Amino acid sequence: MSDPHARFDGPPAREKMFNAPLAVVAITLALPVLFFFQERLPDLGAGMAFVPVDLEQGRWSGLFTYMLVHGGWGHVSMNAVGVLAFGTPVARQFGPRYGSSVFLLFFVLCGAAAALGYGLIHWGSTAGVAGASGAVFGLIGAATRLLGGHGRVLPLFDRRVMTMSLAWMAVNAITGLIGFAPGLGGAQIAWEAHAVGFLVGLFAIGPLGRTFGRDATV
Repeated sequence: MSDPHARFDGPPAREKMFNAPLAVVAITLALPVLFFFQERLPDLGAGMAFVPVDLEQGRWSGLFTYMLVHGGWGHVSMNAVGVLAFGTPVARQFGPRYGSSVFLLFFVLCGAAAALGYGLIHWGSTAGVAGASGAVFGLIGAATRLLGGHGRVLPLFDRRVMTMSLAWMAVNAITGLIGFAPGLGGAQIAWEAHAVGFLVGLFAIGPLGRTFGRDATV
């Protein structure tokens, strides 16, 4: 006989596992929708790409708009899957009260910092960069300190964090040197932007997770 006073703690763990936060789902769906409209622009979205020389000339909008355009359906699909996979644990860490707004801010911050880092490395270059990959790598960096932490942000020098970070950066460097990744259609890989985004996410999740989320260590 069931206890009429038993507390209901929500859906089973398996159901929670597949219940991605709203902000994560929104970005995941928005990326391909934006690319659908991008293909119908006269310049195919080239004007929204980030070009390092813009920093020299005082134009900063590209740091943000470049995340809204992509190089092809394969490119945007990979980033959408990345947001869903790695954004879910990050958004959950921020909790229900501030989760959506802080997650969106975190995503944009990682993406803008990735482009800024790329622009400083390639100062004066006229080659455009497009895609949300820098922001996605920020999510990967943050998730690296969350996976296995059981609701806590793992310390930066935790062996698991360091091992996974080295593995991600090795993969990123190799794809950058090879100059090929599935879905990019032969386009040049801005692996430096990926690395900067990863590092920003890796470091930023500590203070943000502690301030807005569950108990965390840095």
